[in-house]
Amino acid sequence: MSSSSSTAISTGTSRTKILFLGMRRSGKTSILQVLFDDLPVKQTFYLEPTMRVAKHFIDTVIPLEIWDCPGNVTVDTLGASLADFSTIVFVIDIRDLYQHPVSKLVEFIVAACQINPDINLEVFVHKAERLQEDDKIENFRQIHERVMDRLVDESPEFEQFPLNFHLTSIYDHSLREAFSRVLHKLIDSLPYLEELLNVFCSNTASPKAFLFDTSSKIHVATDTSPVDQATHNLCCDYLSMLNSFGPLYKSNANDPRTSRFSPTPAPTPPPTATTSTPTSGTSPVGTPPLPTSSTSPVPPSKPHFYPSAATSLSPSRPGTTLTYHLVTPHLALLALLPTTVYDMRRGLVEWNVVWFREGVREIWVSGLRGGLEDTG
Repeated sequence: MSSSSSTAISTGTSRTKILFLGMRRSGKTSILQVLFDDLPVKQTFYLEPTMRVAKHFIDTVIPLEIWDCPGNVTVDTLGASLADFSTIVFVIDIRDLYQHPVSKLVEFIVAACQINPDINLEVFVHKAERLQEDDKIENFRQIHERVMDRLVDESPEFEQFPLNFHLTSIYDHSLREAFSRVLHKLIDSLPYLEELLNVFCSNTASPKAFLFDTSSKIHVATDTSPVDQATHNLCCDYLSMLNSFGPLYKSNANDPRTSRFSPTPAPTPPPTATTSTPTSGTSPVGTPPLPTSSTSPVPPSKPHFYPSAATSLSPSRPGTTLTYHLVTPHLALLALLPTTVYDMRRGLVEWNVVWFREGVREIWVSGLRGGLEDTG
């Protein structure tokens, strides 16, 4: 998932807008920086308070535009209609049980429901790492009760209002899990992605598979089996490791020493004509292949390169292998497979990966084309 503030990225594509709200020092900016700019957690202490609305343009399975707002913003000073946003995320410091953040949240909820009744409303009860487990649960419960009580005071219609609360921290994967749930509600093609994952799991005997955004480590889809927190965390950690070591490798597809052994690549080879390559030849994870240092000009069209990797989980999960296959420049398939299946029937696994990649790419390309048509 790439983040940029350039105007060029924001134009020409219809983007789904997310509004990030919260009090000063609640952790809004650190959430976005850690998720999308890969900022080390320890450096979040040095982030300056947000003084004006900052727009972040994120490219994943759907194009996103996230507005990071200062703590003193109101409905009137926002500078845009709440009808323009698909989701509002309100961040509350878990230690802040006072009236001000609750009042501000209720103000935006009431205003949003009047203008856009279909808007998704999410509350991140943030900085959960600062409290012990019992205090964490108690503060989370109190914040939830205070918000719902204030909403009922505004109108009895809010008694059954679908407001989602998430306990989050930048020090673990709870933040990525919470943002994944937010993102799932915005992806129109989510049922198709889930069905592709179900078919992959059925054909390869995989107990669990995720479609991850490679840079932010947010899973944009998973199969219909329940998500095990330990498995999700394991996939996030494995993806972080691959992201760290990926820049050490690059594709040799354009190396003149190997070109004589390879046929001339087609201008745009179909996904079905490609296969995943061994780990020893991987390029930076989630990024296009780096150009080789050569004096000859780089050809305008290069063959698609899809890195893959696998690791055995025998110390913790006997007989299980965790696999990684790049699907698009921003998306990767991570799946748990029985080691016997991966070792003895790898061809079947790779064949299913190719077809899964083709299906996801068709959905991804059609989504980008639809966004361009909406702005045309």
